[in-house]
Amino acid sequence: MSGPAHPSRPARPSGPAPRCRTLTLLAAALVLAAGPLTAVGGRPAAALGNAVAATPPMGWNTWNSFGCSIDEQLVREAADSLVASGMKDAGYDSVIVDDCWFDPRRDARGDLHGDPERFPSGMKALGEYIHARGLKFGIYQTPTDRTCAQRGHDYPGATGSQGHEQQDADTFAAWGVDHLKYDWCSEAGTLDEQIAAFTRMRDALRNTHRDIVYSINPNSYHADKTGATYDWSAVAHLWRTTEDITSAWDEHKADNSYGMSVMDIVHLNGRLGHQAGPGHWNDPDMLEVGVPGMNETEYRSHFSLWAQMAAPLIAGNRLPAMTPAVRDILTNQAVIGVDQDGLGRPARIAVDSDTELVTVRELAGGDRSVTLTNTGDTAATVSTTAAGLGIAEAPSYTVRNLWTGAAGSTTGTLAAGLAAHETAMYRVTPGGPDDR
Repeated sequence: MSGPAHPSRPARPSGPAPRCRTLTLLAAALVLAAGPLTAVGGRPAAALGNAVAATPPMGWNTWNSFGCSIDEQLVREAADSLVASGMKDAGYDSVIVDDCWFDPRRDARGDLHGDPERFPSGMKALGEYIHARGLKFGIYQTPTDRTCAQRGHDYPGATGSQGHEQQDADTFAAWGVDHLKYDWCSEAGTLDEQIAAFTRMRDALRNTHRDIVYSINPNSYHADKTGATYDWSAVAHLWRTTEDITSAWDEHKADNSYGMSVMDIVHLNGRLGHQAGPGHWNDPDMLEVGVPGMNETEYRSHFSLWAQMAAPLIAGNRLPAMTPAVRDILTNQAVIGVDQDGLGRPARIAVDSDTELVTVRELAGGDRSVTLTNTGDTAATVSTTAAGLGIAEAPSYTVRNLWTGAAGSTTGTLAAGLAAHETAMYRVTPGGPDDR
């Protein structure tokens, strides 16, 4: 979350199911050049010195569908739905309670508590419920005096962690928290002040001796969106590069401003892959798959491009009401496998025009993943070449479509006929069947 809750948005009608595509696939051995990762000021890239977030975190967060309208029953039902739907088995292992869980006042000792009416069992008991289902427990807080909802007057109180960093970190550890989302929520603050504030909580979490994923957002309410201009890899496991996402395909924003569409984010975050890798990830914000505002074709493209960018996959849809089509998108193991690839090297944008986007990503073991996206508003063929991808020629490829499962052996150009806003995603292995 960054800023007040999303205003209500009209749902865009769902588009038709994607048609079978005739693919002409040709070839080259994919050799993607990528420079070494560098941390801020030469400091270690593993922000907390622990083993969490070796691959981009996966889970579900309350905010995109519910905003402040949350309670312990809703969160428990979400945990149960993650298990029952198969999403837990697909890798979504965390339930993250976003803003508005707080008792608006700290107690006499300055300790935090859950809202007594909406979380009457307490946050520790909620964490135990989540853990009992084999899931991890995430929670939200800010480094300033107020949370985003409190600053936006959507929620009472002033319960930010400013001046309470170690106290709050110890509380979260005692509750069994596994993931902290830490959101700036202030117009004020220089970059140095932001670095100092986020580092204080980093160190406080380290002092708890509990492995906690540390997710920061320096952009909320802030005029200077430092998430996209500063390498936070020495401070956090993941950091938001953009303002909040909205469930829209392309708003054509020229700046990093509130209410970013899928393509607005890709144009920005897709060029920051050099600073991400195991233990430290660019965060282009949560998934809008299943949240009203886009159609199934756009959801599928959104998911493909987040996987290519090695983004955290944090769903935000209404889980009990999830359609089979949305579940199939969110649990596509071939696409998730790209996101979770152990090499941890995000894709490079090879082509980005008014109507086409082409990305290529190096994977562990020598495979490559390639996306072809028709960003235009009418059906079109999108293609690329070995030269366009910056790759060397090879006699043949084995190519597998990660949405249809179709596989073949090709040499030459890679092309697909695509509906408006559709993405074709492939896993490419150098060498065809005749080479094995």
